[in-house]
Amino acid sequence: MTISTTKKLLGATVAAGVIFALAGCGQAPTDSGSGSGGGEAASDFLPCLVSDAGGWNDKSFNQSAKEGMDRAADTLGVKPLEFESANDNDYAPNLETAVSEGCSLIVSVGFKLSAATVESALANPDIDYAIIDDWADNDFDGEVDAPNIKPLVFDTAQAAYLGGYASAAWSAQSGVNKVGTFGGMQIPSVAVFMDGFQLGVEKYNEDKSASVALFGWDIATQKGSFTGGFDANDTAKQTAQGVLDQGVDVILPVGGPVYQSAAAAIADSGKDTLLVGVDSDLAVADPSVADVTLFSIMKAIDVAVEDATIAASEGDFDPAPYIGTLENEGVKLSGFGSFEGDLPEGLTDEIAALQEQIIAGDITVESPNSP
Repeated sequence: MTISTTKKLLGATVAAGVIFALAGCGQAPTDSGSGSGGGEAASDFLPCLVSDAGGWNDKSFNQSAKEGMDRAADTLGVKPLEFESANDNDYAPNLETAVSEGCSLIVSVGFKLSAATVESALANPDIDYAIIDDWADNDFDGEVDAPNIKPLVFDTAQAAYLGGYASAAWSAQSGVNKVGTFGGMQIPSVAVFMDGFQLGVEKYNEDKSASVALFGWDIATQKGSFTGGFDANDTAKQTAQGVLDQGVDVILPVGGPVYQSAAAAIADSGKDTLLVGVDSDLAVADPSVADVTLFSIMKAIDVAVEDATIAASEGDFDPAPYIGTLENEGVKLSGFGSFEGDLPEGLTDEIAALQEQIIAGDITVESPNSP
């Protein structure tokens, strides 16, 4: 994880472009940059964001959330407070500081902030809260634990299904017929990528009478390769190496910065294995790995945060959960960048057709980790 103390960060950044259609239930996000229609914020409106320990430069969900908050703040002409957590012990203090600073909306990034966010929301019922990748249901009764928290969650299995199909097609064309995956922590928001990825590989094998094997995950047993955290460290590199040792030529690392460890392991191997990015368009977010990134499985976290922030500023905060899907453009597949010309013939058309079938309900992507 990154090292930091509580910080107030200002500024605005521009989110990465979108290639395939993306987001579900609750209020759907609007087009990037437009928020929920603009309008002026209340004069005392103060939006706030609290990261998990991955920090703002994780090239993943923290960074995407910050981009959405910054864009909303720029639209509204306000200055957000953004608190970067150095470790798990920072979550509750950062939330307490956000409350003491007079924040009107507090957005927490990630499931690890769930307990602290629920505690803060229950103690401050007049403040609006949102949390990314978590239902804020810590007693597991099927209900959000505080009425002023809006879950921002994503059915990433749908986009990962397309990604698994594409990865299998790439590996089949190369003659390797092996793909792999590993995750950071084994939690639903990580495993949902791996579930969809496996189902997409299986769909390719079924449609093409192929035999592409998947290493690192088994949807039936819910067991696979995990680093135990989201740090780009020796453990993550060793975990990636364990999957690479199976001979895969496409690997999906799920867990923010752990992709860096996978890229390092690929470099050490001297092989032509390619990465699949998660959350953001990795080739754009981190150009240093663009030459080994086949595509990315993306979540429109930035748009969800932007829209929730603008809605709250206009007095239209809705605590109903938002679920990103392919249909409402909350999840998506990026483009293939420099690999576009090397794809199997007809692959992009096949992926587009699969996406249409998922949206129409003709294909149901059944992941036990879907929201």
